[in-house]
Amino acid sequence: MTPPSDTPAPSDYDGDVSPGGPAQTRELAHLVITKVAVDPEMSNNCYLLRCRHTGEQVLVDAAADAATLLGLVGEAGLDTVVTTHQHWDHHRALAEVVAATGAEVVVGTPDADAVAEQTGVTVTRRVGAGDTVAVGDCTLQVVPIAGHTPGSVALVYDDRPSGGRPHLFTGDSLFPGGVGNTFGDEAAFAQLVDEVETKLFDALPDETWFYPGHGGDSTLGAERASIPEWRARGW
Repeated sequence: MTPPSDTPAPSDYDGDVSPGGPAQTRELAHLVITKVAVDPEMSNNCYLLRCRHTGEQVLVDAAADAATLLGLVGEAGLDTVVTTHQHWDHHRALAEVVAATGAEVVVGTPDADAVAEQTGVTVTRRVGAGDTVAVGDCTLQVVPIAGHTPGSVALVYDDRPSGGRPHLFTGDSLFPGGVGNTFGDEAAFAQLVDEVETKLFDALPDETWFYPGHGGDSTLGAERASIPEWRARGW
């Protein structure tokens, strides 16, 4: 396979996708990010990441609609699927995608057994704080964020060395307008909002663009001032 050009194409990416609609692609200096929404009921976001230099690809959440996801993967193949957390709507296509591609399966350690049990797929790599996931020559930093589930993970790709911004994949831990659902569990909510604040907002700059598990994207700067409001309302 011939590696793609190193020159990014112009992009009108805004992150606004819907199930059944077209994917959107954002081209960075070294990484290409493609976002697609699947399942009209749950409207999950899935993200295909491709290294511009090697062509290697990583999928974040094989949530549903394996045919759509495999169509995005194409003939380039798939090296890894990262499942951001154990909830059923984020891994319904995992078994079919892995069977078709032979991709490595990566899950946060506390959620790994649940994902394996629910999908019948062997988790080949369990990750936590300090671990990384390679996308060819690019590197994703793993950030465990407990609260929505015990083993939820976020992924950070830092494009600042190339003149860009950090890019953050949050699963269901952070959305525009608040943190993920903790289903009325006050302790889990306190843990989630604390970890989101300390591990994401305190660690990354305002220009960080984040990509959640459902719905539209945002930046940390657009959300930062609302954290006290989230704490006060309790969700």
